[in-house]
Amino acid sequence: MFDTKYPIITVQLTGQDGNAFYVLGLCQIAARKAGIPQEDINVFLREAKSGDYNHLLRVCMKYFDVQ
Repeated sequence: MFDTKYPIITVQLTGQDGNAFYVLGLCQIAARKAGIPQEDINVFLREAKSGDYNHLLRVCMKYFDVQ
């Protein structure tokens, strides 16, 4: 399918609030904690927000190890 951009960053989405803003927040916090530059986080956010909810989840899986 695709290679995960930041496979060392794990984001736990199962068992969490499924709200899109909450999902974005979890990913953003994990990226910041891992030291990802804000410019790269902004690229992720723009891409993640550019479609529907399923698109958001696919982008999260593209960037992070989602569990």
